[in-house]
Amino acid sequence: MATVGDYLQSLPTDRRVAMAKICSLIRRSARGVRESMRHALAFYELSGPLFALESGEKSMTLYVAETDVILAFKEKIKNVDIERQTILFDDLNRIPLDVIEKIVRESVAARRARVAAGKALTLAELLAIWGLTEEDAKAPPPTVRISMKSREEEGESAEAAK
Repeated sequence: MATVGDYLQSLPTDRRVAMAKICSLIRRSARGVRESMRHALAFYELSGPLFALESGEKSMTLYVAETDVILAFKEKIKNVDIERQTILFDDLNRIPLDVIEKIVRESVAARRARVAAGKALTLAELLAIWGLTEEDAKAPPPTVRISMKSREEEGESAEAAK
């Protein structure tokens, strides 16, 4: 999948709705974040990976880069894995969006402070914490569209468009 939107369209309705809510919340709450799709993971980057979101068969996992933020919220949200810095959502109908929004906002502030201090984690360090491989985080190859028309037909189409 080339974009997060393309990926969302390929999911079953229940998973698509749940994941779209979190993707939208991250885009809205984390100004300046860059969104990309990498091997079934929606990545959100701000001076390096900040979040990754993965849709499972009956659950969804949010990977959080900022350790201090995940520690601060471990009592306010269930299914937090401190070691891997993840939050597992096992009920897609009951995602605590208000808490997730606070996590996103605090992660952005923490990331900006960490970058200013020159202490941002490298991609390799973060992937090791998240338990992901370099292959998981690799950007997919660009989509190449090959026209099935001959050069003459393309020329005629361009002429007709004028």
